[in-house]
Amino acid sequence: MQKAIAVISNKTNGKTQTVWMHCSSLGEFEQGRPVIEKLKAQSQNFVTIVSFFSPSGYEVMKNYKGADVVCYLPMDSPGNAKAFVGIIQPTLVLWVKYDYWFYYLKEIHSRKIPLLLISGTFRPGQPFFKWHGKLHRLMLHTFSHLFVQNESAMALAAQIIDAHKISVSGDTRFDRVVAIAEQFSPLPLVEKWLGETKQVLVAGSTWDEDEKELIHYAKLHPGVKFIIAPHNVNEEEIKELLKFFPGAVLFSNIDKQQQTFGNNLKLQQENSGEDRRLKNVLIIDNVGILARLYYYATVCYVGGGFGADGVHNVLEAAVYSKPVVHGPEYEKYAEAKGLVAAGAAFEIEDALELEDVLNKLFSDADFYKEAATAAGEFVYSQQGPTRKVVDYIYINRLLTN
Repeated sequence: MQKAIAVISNKTNGKTQTVWMHCSSLGEFEQGRPVIEKLKAQSQNFVTIVSFFSPSGYEVMKNYKGADVVCYLPMDSPGNAKAFVGIIQPTLVLWVKYDYWFYYLKEIHSRKIPLLLISGTFRPGQPFFKWHGKLHRLMLHTFSHLFVQNESAMALAAQIIDAHKISVSGDTRFDRVVAIAEQFSPLPLVEKWLGETKQVLVAGSTWDEDEKELIHYAKLHPGVKFIIAPHNVNEEEIKELLKFFPGAVLFSNIDKQQQTFGNNLKLQQENSGEDRRLKNVLIIDNVGILARLYYYATVCYVGGGFGADGVHNVLEAAVYSKPVVHGPEYEKYAEAKGLVAAGAAFEIEDALELEDVLNKLFSDADFYKEAATAAGEFVYSQQGPTRKVVDYIYINRLLTN
């Protein structure tokens, strides 16, 4: 914490206001990012601090140019909360979606600092709505205003706090994925590898369970090209993927250059004498390009749907008007449920169901067009949550120019 405090102290540059945004991980950062960037587009007269709880968020975004300081949030305790908030002296605090920390929220509230929840979501099974959830209910009362994703979240939150402190704004990720899509820049190496291929499946944020479902289809359909971007791109994960998909090409080895992965793994496939039929598979062994990869898909497979935490970001794929396929765990995610209801996304339970869905999408042009159109329309119809949050901030003079 001392290092972070020293950095923060040297970043004020005479600015008298500070906006602090806290995110659990990378996904939550992508929800808060549009708000920070819209605020900065209107005024540069404040210091921006972004804190993370998870390394998967901090490590990817530690060099984010839109913030003056990116740091970990010290562990929740009365002393840490008092020291951290006391040093950064925030004018406004943005808390993204969840990751509630009692002592930090209490400290912010006690100092009468405006505290907004962005893209909040609530479900009946959460501790807020249980008999033992008194501490969680107290945390909700520390917020000045809650911006929630939908009416059901508002109805639940209104059981605890006054309804006038809650607004249905939607999910700011819709604004973020539209911005990414509209700023799309090509990936020449991917285009080179794809060539004239007409059928492409891009599988993003995959875990072992997802990859086990995909292997059967990849083997039986050599005319379809597969791009697999695993959730983890560490050395061991890439080794395992090469065993799953023998003969696959690594993104960093498309041009057969003498490179290394992770500074110590030479780019040569294991099992080089084995089955080479899976030359139709490209494995992405770096981070930061997944949202652009979906552009090249005919169909997108989004991973995580076989794990307890549920499916990853389906909007990054749907924004390009691409049908989405994922596993059965998606009920916690309103955007995934919305895409399924719109006929733009398809839940699969196993490899046989995956084969049925992909065969229909690849072979039935009318069915494909209907699903693809529904995907794009679903995303673009829900733009605007960022503007609602920013308008509230300026109407209520929580930041002043």
